[in-house]
Amino acid sequence: MLFNSIGFVIFLPVVFLLYWFLKNKNLKLQNILSLLSSYFFYACWDWRFLFLLMFSTFLDYFTGLKMQDAKNQKRKRFWFWLSVAVNLGFLGIFKYYNFFAESFAETISYVGLQVNPWTLKVILPVGISFYTFHGLSYVIDIYKDRIKAESNVVDYAVFVSFFPLLVAGPIERATHLLPQIKKRRTFDYTKAVDGLKQILWGLFKKIVIADNCAEFANQIFNNSDDQSGSNLALGAVFFAFQIYGDFSGYSDIAIGTARLFGIDLLRNFAFPYFSRDIAEFWRRWHISLSSWFKDYLYIPLGGSKGGNWMRIRNTFIIFIVSGFWHGANWTFIVWGALNALFILPSIIMKTNRNNLESVAQGNLLPTIKVFFQMIITFTLAVFAWIFFRAENITHALSYISGIFSKSLFSIPTITPHFPVLIIIILIIIFTIIEWLGREQQYAIAMLGTKWKSSLRYAMYYAIIIAIFWFAGKDQQFIYFQF
Repeated sequence: MLFNSIGFVIFLPVVFLLYWFLKNKNLKLQNILSLLSSYFFYACWDWRFLFLLMFSTFLDYFTGLKMQDAKNQKRKRFWFWLSVAVNLGFLGIFKYYNFFAESFAETISYVGLQVNPWTLKVILPVGISFYTFHGLSYVIDIYKDRIKAESNVVDYAVFVSFFPLLVAGPIERATHLLPQIKKRRTFDYTKAVDGLKQILWGLFKKIVIADNCAEFANQIFNNSDDQSGSNLALGAVFFAFQIYGDFSGYSDIAIGTARLFGIDLLRNFAFPYFSRDIAEFWRRWHISLSSWFKDYLYIPLGGSKGGNWMRIRNTFIIFIVSGFWHGANWTFIVWGALNALFILPSIIMKTNRNNLESVAQGNLLPTIKVFFQMIITFTLAVFAWIFFRAENITHALSYISGIFSKSLFSIPTITPHFPVLIIIILIIIFTIIEWLGREQQYAIAMLGTKWKSSLRYAMYYAIIIAIFWFAGKDQQFIYFQF
């Protein structure tokens, strides 16, 4: 079930009304409804993989209790590694088996040996990377004695499978979400209205910006050999806004939906394209994943304690692993390595913790220096996105080679011309709104009481009209494939 589908438009109000009807009955019943509705939401995609989600949930619930009850460290370690091995095993089989099998066959072909590897003919279970990381963070936190194991299986299952975040995050922590699930929730009108506004903005990002950019990005990337350098450059920019509008739009809808149910999810995006360096970009992009790798991989590897060499080594490890997390293709690994390379100068010069404050805080416009810093950072991000979008390394290199040709300075000739111009204007308007609302949790949260009600509602109506005008492309969210 997609957030931008008619099914969800029916599903959400029904669950919302039942959920708040049960608030005065019993918290347990409310959580049972949350669990059943989440399983229904997931089953609408493919009911067969619902059993994989349930198995993963009960595995981590069971091993969590076993770790807590273990009489010695050796026993505790056994249950911990059992959970980690099974979780990563399932993820490896479904997501990475074919990649490793085909890469092995290709490698040994260089020494004259020919192997026809057996590959799996199975689709990737949607959301497996996300709910696996939910479970892993939970068992790691128990193993490190940061939290106690959850005894209520329903509450734990809701933590793993709460439908707003189930298939594309944010990646939640038990320390943040479980206490909210376990306490009684009361309906908060202000929070619910704020949630609806964030859903509205998320739908605008997805339907108006991402889906329209996707149409032309796909056209250019799929026919890159026949495109001019200027077309290819514009195609890369279109993809940059596609993936941002798509994924941050999903996060906005997820966070806003959760707020309708009295739940606060972790923030996942903080206007990353206004970053002044790549280090800041990664503090603002897919925040829940970046912080997950920091807490559960970077710090255990030694973090920044061992000098420049250790910082550089650990940075490359987490970026390459992050790239591989996104997909079983060498393009993702190169994308991760490129971002590590881009962040390297700030690590060496120890400036990676600069720019912690808001961009141009309190000012309408950035300084000339900040403006060029943002342009350079955005350009680096767009360059790396080419590898993320390309079908393979050869395609990416060919695409980049095409950009850096004499035709780079020609006028783009993407057809049909008028729709392209409309999308460029929409991107400019979208960027201006995001800039004006950059100090808020999401852009149109700036439309508060300081704005005249007539202007505020005019903007809401304009957003709604744009959503309905461009609806109907039936584009899946891009991060479902991860």
